[in-house]
Amino acid sequence: MPTTPAVVLHDLTFSWPDGATPIAGVSGAFATGRTGLVGLNGTGKSTLLRLIAGRLTPTSGSVTVAGTVDHLPQRITLDTDATVADLLGVRHVVDAVRAIADGDVRPELFDVVGSDGWDLEERAVAALDAADVLAGSSAAASAGSSPGGVLDRRVGTLSGGEAVLTAVTGIRLRAADVVLLDEPTNNLDGRARERLHELVRTWRGALVVVSHDRELLELVDATAELRTGGLSTFGGTYAQYQEWLAVQQEAARSTLRDAEQRLRREKRQRIEVQERIAHSERQGRKDVANRKYVKAVVDDRRNAAEKSQGARRGAAAEAESRARDAVATAERAVRDDDRIVVDLPDPDVPAGRRLAVLRGADGREVVLAGPERVALTGPNGVGKTTLLEQLVGTGASSPGAVGPCGAGPDGAPRATAQRLTERVGYLPQRLDGLDDAATVLDEVRRRAPHVVPGELRNRLARFLVRGDQVDRPVRTLSGGERFRVALASLLLADPPAQLLVLDEPTNNLDLASVDQLVQALAAYRGGLLVVSHDRSFLERVGLTAELALGRDGALAEVRR
Repeated sequence: MPTTPAVVLHDLTFSWPDGATPIAGVSGAFATGRTGLVGLNGTGKSTLLRLIAGRLTPTSGSVTVAGTVDHLPQRITLDTDATVADLLGVRHVVDAVRAIADGDVRPELFDVVGSDGWDLEERAVAALDAADVLAGSSAAASAGSSPGGVLDRRVGTLSGGEAVLTAVTGIRLRAADVVLLDEPTNNLDGRARERLHELVRTWRGALVVVSHDRELLELVDATAELRTGGLSTFGGTYAQYQEWLAVQQEAARSTLRDAEQRLRREKRQRIEVQERIAHSERQGRKDVANRKYVKAVVDDRRNAAEKSQGARRGAAAEAESRARDAVATAERAVRDDDRIVVDLPDPDVPAGRRLAVLRGADGREVVLAGPERVALTGPNGVGKTTLLEQLVGTGASSPGAVGPCGAGPDGAPRATAQRLTERVGYLPQRLDGLDDAATVLDEVRRRAPHVVPGELRNRLARFLVRGDQVDRPVRTLSGGERFRVALASLLLADPPAQLLVLDEPTNNLDLASVDQLVQALAAYRGGLLVVSHDRSFLERVGLTAELALGRDGALAEVRR
């Protein structure tokens, strides 16, 4: 891999106002080339990217970047009032061109446009077209032939995948020297992932990408891991790094076994020394009692024995201490990472109980009953999230009676949905259902008001939300931490949901946590409706049916 440093970190530390310190004394470098940055949820990966991008100021230490830097944040889809032009990074130029066209001749506007910004709207739309970001979607259809119609669309009207790909297209347009991508494959369908993978495969310049997408991590030149404040870099793909790490961990476990065996041996030897010393002291007391030796001889023997016994006792204690230190060192080298523990309560859903109705624009009706688990699939932009929002009552459409046909704001046909139970738990794709100003504990208590705080703290600990983190404001959480709080709020609700509606539930979760979520959902006895582009995840949760939503609003049963 290229060795020229593009980003250099020197003793970098960052603390939040509440004292939480996700980055502590980190030193290292990212080379020119493609680097995958991995680590468990909550280790500070997103915070590190924000520090490199200059969006956060280090508490101490420094970041040096060779050239310009561009950053795709993990929470790009949360800013629902932003526009496509904002995602592309061309809003300031577009606004200046439009103002001049309307008769504003201030010199500063011409400075913003420069010599090559006059046709930026057309070039931006052409870039979206070339990337096939909005082609065939409702956003493109509503825009018609007007470039402004496309660029003025709000992020809230785009699917999560469309928003991410639009932002990545903007990064390509800006062509910065160093690019930072935070979970770029979140919400992307199969075709969009392929396009992003090709983009990474052919990337020129310095690229640092945070991802849990194994396929994407096989396209990098190096793998860096952020772990308990330290940054280590390996020259190879994630799979190669895992193979190397497995060998290192086996060696570490072997060293630990040897160190523990030596500690046991040193303990035995110390005990034997103490027993010999005790025996010698008892014998000395006997000799004094029996007057076997004259007092002067006894005193000389006692003094010599005390010196000898003290030396032996000290040597034995020192040997045991060294062995104990060796065990502690070996233990630190062996990984024993915490994982979330998800244990879902029984929602008491009778078999066959009708929980929800979905109806395609063609009138086809699908009933979801307990304890069925149904996947809703389809390409980005067809309205999967919109349908889920209508079902749970958070979108523009209310979960009222199902009509014969729905229609979107652009007049295109839409599927419709209705819930038949009030006990519905919803995990939104954008994670925008949390109150950023509330503490983590208060946010979870909203869903479980009858559970005492102490018990909630114990339950949150199973989601790796513990200690002072429970009292932090939600706005200070990383993407992975925010996801775990949203998941905990959903799964710790009292009474438990009879129908779980999950929109891209594996976003932001490390691979070990995905395994735990799969196990919990596989054992869940309520109804499950899930949107996901992660085929492996869908296969593992034990689907009873899969529905494909088409661009025409029709629902097709892929299997049942």
